Amino acid sequence: MRRGTDKPAQSGVAAESARPQLRVIARDQHGISRRNISNGALRVLYRLNEAGYEAFLVGGAVRDLLLGGHPKDFDIATNATPEQVRGLFRNCRLIGRRFRLAHVVFGQEIVEVATFRGIGEEGNADRHVVDGRIVRDNVYGSIEEDAIRRDFRVNALYYNIADFSVRDYVGGMADLEKKELHLIGEPELRYREDPVRMLRAVRLAAKLGFRIDESAERPFAKLGQLLCDAAPARLFDESLKLFLSGHGLASFRELDRSGLLQFVFPATAAALRRERGVEFRRLVERGLANTDQRVQAGKSVTPAFLFALLLWGGVRERAERAIASGSDVLHAWSHAADTVIQEQTARVAIPRRFSLVMEEIWALQPRFEQRMKKRVMRLLGHPRFRAAYDFLVVRAEADPALAELAQWWEQAQDSDPAELGDVLAAPAPAAADTAAHAAPRKRRRRRRRKPS
Repeated sequence: MRRGTDKPAQSGVAAESARPQLRVIARDQHGISRRNISNGALRVLYRLNEAGYEAFLVGGAVRDLLLGGHPKDFDIATNATPEQVRGLFRNCRLIGRRFRLAHVVFGQEIVEVATFRGIGEEGNADRHVVDGRIVRDNVYGSIEEDAIRRDFRVNALYYNIADFSVRDYVGGMADLEKKELHLIGEPELRYREDPVRMLRAVRLAAKLGFRIDESAERPFAKLGQLLCDAAPARLFDESLKLFLSGHGLASFRELDRSGLLQFVFPATAAALRRERGVEFRRLVERGLANTDQRVQAGKSVTPAFLFALLLWGGVRERAERAIASGSDVLHAWSHAADTVIQEQTARVAIPRRFSLVMEEIWALQPRFEQRMKKRVMRLLGHPRFRAAYDFLVVRAEADPALAELAQWWEQAQDSDPAELGDVLAAPAPAAADTAAHAAPRKRRRRRRRKPS
C-alpha cells in the first residue's frame, strides 16, 4: 500500500493543517450508539477489524450521529486497499476511476469503503491535476493524511470500531459545538481543486443550521464563476441534494444570500431582481416549503416540479413579452419554455424526462383561465393535470389574485362530471357585462360591384 511522505501538504492543504493534533473522545464522552449504525456498516467495520485492518466510520454519518441525527448512508475509511477489501467480501465491487472505491452490497444497502487518501505530489502517476482541479487521485496514505484531505472539519471525524472512540484530527468537534463550518486548508485553493465544494458548503450550512466561516465564504464572489465550468450532470446531482433532501427552502435562501445562485440558476437569480421579483420569491419559497414537508413526511417528490418552480419567472416573462408583441399564445409559451430550458441545461443537465414534464406544467397554466365546457373537461382529463393544478395552487399561495381560480378548479375536480357539464353549459351571469366591455366588432365593408 502506498503511503504519503512527510513533505509539506499539497493541493490546497495548508501547512499548519499538515500536522494535525489528535484528540480522542472516549466512548463515555460522546453520544454515538451502535444501535444507530446500520447492520451492513457494522458488519464491514467488524470484518475489516478482525482481519487486522484499521476501520473507521467517517464523514457525514459521524457528524450527524454526534448531532443526534439518523443518517441513511454510512461511509467507512480503512488502511486496506480496494483490492484487499474485495478479498474480504464476496458481495463487493470496485468502482471509480477518479477515486477508487469499494462498494459492499447488502440487499438495498450499499456501504462505501475508501482507502485512506494520501497527500502525494502533483505528477504522481496515481494523481493527476488539471488547472488546479483533481481529476484522478488514488494516492493512499495514513489516517492523518486522510483527515486533512477532507473538505470541512466537521466531516473529518472518525468513529473507531476497535474501542468505540471518536478521533478528531482537525478540530471538527469544536466546530460542531460552535455550529460553524470551516474548510480544511487554504479555501481558495481547495475551491479551485473542486468548485462544487462551494455548493457543498451552502448545503451543509442549510442542513445543519450552521454558519459558514467568513474565511470559507469570502472566495465565493471571486471563484463562483468556476461553477459555470463544472460538469452539468454533476450540478444536477448536487441540485437534488440541495433542494430535495428536506431542507430545500434553507438551501435556496443560503444560495441566494451567498451570491452563488446566479452561477447555477442564472434565470432564477435574474427573475428575482426584476419588477415581479417579490411575487416570484414567494412562489419559489412556498413551493420549496411544501416540498420540504413532503420529504419529511416520506412522500414522493419529483425534480420536474422543483425545476418548474425555479425557472417559472423566466418562462413567464418571456411568454408574456411575446404575447404582448402579437405572438400566438401557445407558440409563445412553447418557445419561452424551450429557450429557458436550453439555457439552464448548459449549467445544470436536467434530463429530458423531467424537462418534458416541466414544459407541460407551464403550458397548462394559461388553460386554467379558460372555463368553457369542452376545455375544462379536456383539461381535467389531461395526464399532467394534477401536477399543473398543484403548481397553480402554489402560484395562488404566492399571488392572492389567483385564489378564486385555484378554489374553482379544486371544486371542479370533486364535482360529478355530468353536473359540472350542466353548470358550464349554462350562460355565465356576467356575460352581459363582459359583452359591454368587449372590443367593438369591425364592420364588414361590402365590395362594390363593377358596372357592367
